[in-house]
Amino acid sequence: MLTGMHESIPAIAVEGLRRTFGPLTAVDRFTLTIPRGELFGLVGPDGAGKTTTLRMLAGILTPSGGEATVAGHSIRSGAEALKGKIAYMSQRFGLYGDLTVLENLTFYADLFEVPRTTRGPQIQRLLGFSGLAPFQDRLAEKLSGGMKQKLGLACALVHTPEIVLLDEPTNGVDPVSRRDFWRILYDLLKEKVTILVTTAYLDEAERCNRVGLMHQGRLLAVDTPDRIKASLPGDLLEIGVEDPWRAGRLLVGLPQVRAATLFGRHLHVSVGQDEGDRAAVLTALAAAGLHPEEPRRIVPSLEDAFIAMIQQPAGGEHGNEV
Repeated sequence: MLTGMHESIPAIAVEGLRRTFGPLTAVDRFTLTIPRGELFGLVGPDGAGKTTTLRMLAGILTPSGGEATVAGHSIRSGAEALKGKIAYMSQRFGLYGDLTVLENLTFYADLFEVPRTTRGPQIQRLLGFSGLAPFQDRLAEKLSGGMKQKLGLACALVHTPEIVLLDEPTNGVDPVSRRDFWRILYDLLKEKVTILVTTAYLDEAERCNRVGLMHQGRLLAVDTPDRIKASLPGDLLEIGVEDPWRAGRLLVGLPQVRAATLFGRHLHVSVGQDEGDRAAVLTALAAAGLHPEEPRRIVPSLEDAFIAMIQQPAGGEHGNEV
């Protein structure tokens, strides 16, 4: 799946993209550049604007403002030319349950006008690529959720796209199928395909070359996962405590605490590097009868960094426990 795109031209270039639905701003001043051959993760909770962004980049939804080029084509004026260059897999990809795996692939080959001289080898390659060759005669409706997602991806790839746009492809899929799906994505990267994937799973975002953290329609940060985690200021403490929910509510009221997040029976508490901040946290918890365990400094996860960002609005206010 070698692309024809010149390496100096970004696969995706977005400048000030906006989309409104009446009074609601779903995507707000979105700016991003994705180079050729990158696996980029757009991360955020439901309602962050991820799906709206992907639909605009796929040429399905017209922006309310801003511009973007995908595979060298404007999403405003070149949407028709864009279709042959990209694969877009929505959250509810249109598989046909009464067709077999092979028949679905053949249908999409017809839809994308894949030449009959090349479609046979391409379909067989995709069957092997996705691990679906033993199931090619099975009806799609009889497949597991993970297998349906792999078939959806195979159908989306049948026309050899340069850029793949995937909207939460592993949502609701079992862990083993999630692992298999990401293996397929890594194999695509070896062939210089550019991948933009949205996900609400922070552990999945760790697998990407770079990630964009998105919240309420806006990009909060764009960088490698390691750099975003390293950007969390101060220290991150893990504290075991009785009644973690009440403890978290207490701590977010302290001036020394930047963020407090519930992780099972533990709290992840972001504080400054001053030992006095740590002491203030323990004193407050002990005074409330919550019997805190000795804090342990931990390396922030991407989830820790993301939560800290959304909990600290402009103006320095303290956030709430998540």
